[in-house]
Amino acid sequence: MSVSVQQLEKAFSYSFSDQSLAQLALTHSSAGSTSNERLEFLGDAILGFVIAAQLYERYPEAPEGELSRMRASLVNQQSLADIAASVKLGELLILGPGELKSGGRSRTSILSDAVEAVLGAIYLDGGLEAARKTILQIYGKMLLSTGQAERRKDAKTLLQEFLQSKSLALPVYEVLSIEGEDHCQTFVVRCRIDLLKQATEGSGSNRKLAEQQAAEKALSALGL
Repeated sequence: MSVSVQQLEKAFSYSFSDQSLAQLALTHSSAGSTSNERLEFLGDAILGFVIAAQLYERYPEAPEGELSRMRASLVNQQSLADIAASVKLGELLILGPGELKSGGRSRTSILSDAVEAVLGAIYLDGGLEAARKTILQIYGKMLLSTGQAERRKDAKTLLQEFLQSKSLALPVYEVLSIEGEDHCQTFVVRCRIDLLKQATEGSGSNRKLAEQQAAEKALSALGL
C-alpha cells in the first residue's frame, strides 16, 4: 500500500479493499489520461443525495426552500475545499508538472473535486452505507450549525424592516476580529442601532453568519 493511500484512509476513516480506487481518486487530470473525473461525477451525486436525506430527517418542519438553501451552503466548492484542507488532502494528490508549479495542491476547485472523487471511490469500494458514514463523519458539526444558521437567516432583514418602519437609521455592522486559520476562521461582528445603548455582537465561521447572530441578539434585546 502506498503512503498516500494510507494517509487517505486515515484522513477519511475508511479502509479500501480496492486500493486502486483510492489511487485513482487522488489522480488529477493534469497527471495523464487516467484521472479522478468520473469518480468526482459519481461522488458529487452521492454527496448531494446523502446531505439532502440527512437534512430532510433532521429538520422535519423545514420547507423545501429552506432545505435547499441548507444543502447549498454545505455542498459547494468552498465547503469541500475546506474539508480537503482540514485533512491535508492536497498533499496527497497526484498532479501534473504544470499544476504542481502553479499551486494546484491548494487550488479550491482541485481540492473540492478531489473530495468528491474520494467519496465516489468509497461508494464503489464499500457501497452507499460506507459513503454515507464517511460523509456524515467529514461534515460533523457543520450539519447542525448550518441548520441553526439557516433558521436565523432572516434576522438582518427583520431588524432592517423594523427600523425602517420607525424611520430610523439602518444597522451598522463592524467586524471586530477574525481568528483562526484560513480554512477554519471565526468572525466576530458588532451591530449598532440607535434604539439600543449597548451594541450586540455575534460570531460565526464567516461574516454573514456573524452578522446574522448579532442582528438576532439585537432583535431579542428589542423584544422582537
